[in-house]
Amino acid sequence: MRRSIPNNAELRRQYLEDYETRGLIIKDIESYLEKILESLHSNFTIKGRVKSFHSFYKKYLRYLRASGADKTRIPDEIGIRIVCPFLDDIDIVERIIKQKFKVNEIEKKGVGSFKEFGYESEHILVEIPGEIGIKYEKKSGGNFIGEIAEIQVRTNLQDAWAEVEHELVYKAKFTPFDSSMRRKLAAINAFLSLADTIFQEFRAYQKQLNNQLEQRRTDFYSKIEGVNDEFLFDMMPVKRGDAYVKREIHAHTVDELLLNALYAHNKGQFKDAELFYSRILELKPEQKLEALVYKHRGMANFAQSNYREAIADFEKAFELDGSSHQSAYYLGVVYSCLREYETAVEAFSSSIKIDPFQKYCFFRRAQCYYHLSDYPQAISDCEYSISLDCDFEPAKKLKEILLNKLKM
Repeated sequence: MRRSIPNNAELRRQYLEDYETRGLIIKDIESYLEKILESLHSNFTIKGRVKSFHSFYKKYLRYLRASGADKTRIPDEIGIRIVCPFLDDIDIVERIIKQKFKVNEIEKKGVGSFKEFGYESEHILVEIPGEIGIKYEKKSGGNFIGEIAEIQVRTNLQDAWAEVEHELVYKAKFTPFDSSMRRKLAAINAFLSLADTIFQEFRAYQKQLNNQLEQRRTDFYSKIEGVNDEFLFDMMPVKRGDAYVKREIHAHTVDELLLNALYAHNKGQFKDAELFYSRILELKPEQKLEALVYKHRGMANFAQSNYREAIADFEKAFELDGSSHQSAYYLGVVYSCLREYETAVEAFSSSIKIDPFQKYCFFRRAQCYYHLSDYPQAISDCEYSISLDCDFEPAKKLKEILLNKLKM
């Protein structure tokens, strides 16, 4: 059976009739995607394009040769690419797209060919959202309801390879790669695939570490910020020694030791945490990490009310990292617990000099000035604290007490 010959001029006229409108549709879909993906913690980019008539016609002919079907619509006339930093972002983006679009098909491309990246890239066929289709149907007289757009989701490395591969292989009339050239291309695929995997593993570790650090910091602040002035004076050492059994350390790398230390710390196993922190310090880590470990070991000592040990650790942390306002602040807190108010004021002042936007630091220094009977300075610090947070009740109450002291 003889196949009909397509009318190139008529196809071109039909295709270009709504070409500009499809560009506007892409802009609207891009804006919609930016809105629904704004909760992602990663930075992503969205690229949209309307397939040129030349590209459309080549693909149209391929469909015609393969099936004989006169398919005047192809699924990627409207194409959008979402490019993410990490592999696990792809699954997150796909899940969101499934929730927000009517998905017709999901195809995973790029497996098993030297031409491809060597692992999966998502191609998702979605229907153009009804409100967007209706908007442009009225403007152009066309019918965009139910029309398909292709959304590709890739990592940065997958996207970089796809651009190069498109020029080297897809657009080429022939590919004179001998076996040596093919092996080199396959090696590049493998290298990029491995790089993406390593980046993902590094990110997973980073997330795990950051989550533990954040929990540790939150718990510590909760302890020192939740106490009132009387509690600072009545703090007694926590008796944990009887229940403590020395454990062996099986972790070997600094990363493993740090995670183990943070896990133990967050579970309240302060002796174990202290042991892990000390082991890290024995390995002589780089200075920034050394300062961090001293600071966290100081927190563990503070949690056990080992105040002198905590002071030594916080002082060492501040010596190693003079930009750490937290280390100076923690020193002030410990000296306050020991009622060494003049030294505490010095520490709080050092912290404020580094970061002058700490309401608690001003408040704690105001408490010290109160105990030193320097009421005007205490009132000043309370006012600074309140200016940073107008709803900060502890500073308001202390200011009221101070004003009464001065009989103002």
